[in-house]
Amino acid sequence: MKIISINAGSSSLKFSLFDMDTNTCIASGYFERVTLEGSFYTIKYNGEKIREEVDMPNHTVAVEVLLDRLIKIGIIASLDEIDGVGHRLVHGGDQYNTSVIITDEVIQDLRKYSVLAPLHNPANILGIEAVRKALPDIPMVGVFDTAFHQTMDKVQYLYPVPYDWYQKYGVRKYGFHGTSHCYISKQIPRVYGKEEYRAIICHLGSGGSLSAVRNGKCVDTTMGFTPLAGIMMGTRSGDIDPSIIPFIMEKEDKKVEEVIDDLNKKSGFLGVSQKASDFRDIYAGVVDHDEMCKLAFDKYVQTVVHYIASYYVELGGIDVLVFTAGLGENSSEVREAIVAKLECLGIYLDVEKNQVRGEEVNISADHSSCQIFVIPTNEELMIAQDTLSLIDNR
Repeated sequence: MKIISINAGSSSLKFSLFDMDTNTCIASGYFERVTLEGSFYTIKYNGEKIREEVDMPNHTVAVEVLLDRLIKIGIIASLDEIDGVGHRLVHGGDQYNTSVIITDEVIQDLRKYSVLAPLHNPANILGIEAVRKALPDIPMVGVFDTAFHQTMDKVQYLYPVPYDWYQKYGVRKYGFHGTSHCYISKQIPRVYGKEEYRAIICHLGSGGSLSAVRNGKCVDTTMGFTPLAGIMMGTRSGDIDPSIIPFIMEKEDKKVEEVIDDLNKKSGFLGVSQKASDFRDIYAGVVDHDEMCKLAFDKYVQTVVHYIASYYVELGGIDVLVFTAGLGENSSEVREAIVAKLECLGIYLDVEKNQVRGEEVNISADHSSCQIFVIPTNEELMIAQDTLSLIDNR
């Protein structure tokens, strides 16, 4: 059985094709600059990377090109081999706490929640409509970024603001990166050896979030009403005093949208260092004794440690600490710097074991109070697995 996982952006479309009999990725690709001039795609298959420039004025054409190339390249013999399509959906409000078969009603709900994710939900809808047009008889499943975090209690997800903001407008913490956090939570029993556990999952990348998880259920998470909240990120500020916004509006003569744009696109590593948003460039600056890069590095570590300490108390201690996503999986320096600040909690890593990139490994020291793992995430496989489960049980 073959299933495609789709992640549609406003001008992009990512896909992974899985053989669900073996849970292996057959091919993957990225269609870029959709709707713009100079559009192109890259497809990885059989250890090769195929790149072609092709005009893709909309997502419907992008999907048509994708399906055409899957056959022309010989990845599949015909479209009949595709049994289902899973879509990454960013925001399902508090209505969706699990993945669902996509119907007209689901699409309408996505439109309703677009006000909460204006950059993402409309793009997700474009991807759904494009696939539906190309493969009208193939079942589609929506996998929500927000779903995993819907097990939070009100104490965790409510903000201390007028309660009618929540009642009227849905102002609350939703959390994001849920597909990744869910995938990792399902791997923990296997690597830890027990079904019952208290864990903190650190999804660290250009965007990043942490979650506190008890026995596979989310207790709390760092991102909030939008993905801007929580830890410092590549270009996002994370938590700040909201009074900064009107202050800067007045001082810089900017509109609120412009300040929010600055917090989303010009802050984080980029804002502090004034040089780069990519951690690799930041760490190169640290090695070269660049003062601002060192400040950005230290600030980042501090924001992650702040939440780990908070969640440690919230869970009443932890059994497992997990690092995942691009930075969490590949930067031994970040992991070491974070864990060094946790030694007061009895948490220690083994420096030699920590010298890994993108591998699943236990990096904790023998005397550590909890197990520390690096576990590569696989959101695309999680989407495919949820899709398989739902179409099998229709």
